[in-house]
This record gives sequence, C-alpha cells and structure tokens, in this order.
Amino acid sequence: MKKIFILGFMLLCGATAIEAQDEIETTISGDIVSSYIWRGQDLGNVSLQPTLGVAYKGLSLTAWGSVGLTNADDTKEFDLTLAYTIGGFNIGITDYWFNAGQDPENRYFKYDAHGTNHVFEANIGYDFGVASLQWYTNFAGNDGMNKDGKRAYSSYLEATVPFKLASVDWTATAGAVPFATDFYNGWTSGFAVTNLALKATKDIKVTDSFSIPVFAEVSANPRTEKAYLVLGFTLHP
Repeated sequence: MKKIFILGFMLLCGATAIEAQDEIETTISGDIVSSYIWRGQDLGNVSLQPTLGVAYKGLSLTAWGSVGLTNADDTKEFDLTLAYTIGGFNIGITDYWFNAGQDPENRYFKYDAHGTNHVFEANIGYDFGVASLQWYTNFAGNDGMNKDGKRAYSSYLEATVPFKLASVDWTATAGAVPFATDFYNGWTSGFAVTNLALKATKDIKVTDSFSIPVFAEVSANPRTEKAYLVLGFTLHP
C-alpha cells in the first residue's frame, strides 16, 4: 500500500517544462540560528549552518552542514544533495551524515549497511506557486524501524505556503510522518503531524549593496507537544 501511494504521488506531480538557467550558478552562504529545529525535532542549540552549491540548467549539487557553537554534544551534520528542477517539479537524492548513528567512531567514509551514520533519502515535489508539496522517503542507510522491526522507509510529507504581510516575507509550513517509524521523534505508530511552523524573513539593509536576511520562526510538534522559537540570519556574498 505504501509503495502504491508513493508511486501515485510521483505520477500526480508530473513535470511541466520551462527553460532552466543557461549559466552555472554558485551558492555560498551561511546561517546562524539560535536553535537547530528540523522537521519538528530539536537537534541542538546555537548553530552555524554553511551552504555551498552549484547549479546548471536545473541540475544542482549542494553541500550543507550544521555544527553547534555552544554545546559540543549538539548535532554535527554534513549533507550532500543532488537535485533536478524543471518548472515547478523537483526531484532529488540527499546523503545525510550525522555524528550519531550506528558507527561508534562516527566515521564519514563508513557506508556499511548495518554500521553507518549515513541516511539516504529521495524526495519529489511540486511548487504550484501559491503552495508547494514535498514528499521525502529514506531508502538506505541508518533508517528507522517500523512496528514489525523492519526497515520503515521513513517518510515525511510537507506543505508550505508563502505569503507577504506588512512588507515581510512569510512561510506557513505543515509537515507529517505518514507511516510508522522510530526515525522521527522517537516513535510514530502511524500518521502523525509533527511540524507546524510560521516563519518571517526581512532583509536588514547594511549598505546600498549589502543586506542581511533576518528570520524568526515559531514552530510546534503536536505529536511530542513541544514548541520552539528560532531566530537567525543569513550571510552571503
């Protein structure tokens, strides 16, 4: 049933083609956040989160990381994402590496199926303009287990709605775990809403040619009954 649902979602999101960019684009940026909250999970306190990416004609390769600045026990993360976008349609594969997992030595280049800290995830989605939908599924690596003790192919479904209010850019997000897994927030026995968030972003002008995007986000996880308030800013050339 799960595989049929995923396949149906992929067919529903069939691509609409438009011409992609013709030049190689490079992304260099870094976020400083007061807390690292990911899909309704609290992964650490004040963190530095750099991004380095290249893109050409809809195809992109992006490196993203996170490291705690105030607590040595906070999550350390290094992700690589290969993605393709055409029109509103996007698809991608991400290799997540965390400093906690099946390998007690936390080695990056250990890919053993039962001894790795890597999680491999595929995603597919569509941006309709007024809203976007994304589906994510773990397909290999240190995935969670379902109620039968088998690989859960842990999945996450998220809808986002951007809007503008009082000259500020806002985004409303709703995310849910559709199937049983112990990957997200310990354990979900089935469908569970795990992320409700509202984010506001405003550019702070420093000079005529340089500004700093500052953002604040309030989020809640109904399943764990936790709520968070995050403040951050982005640095980029």
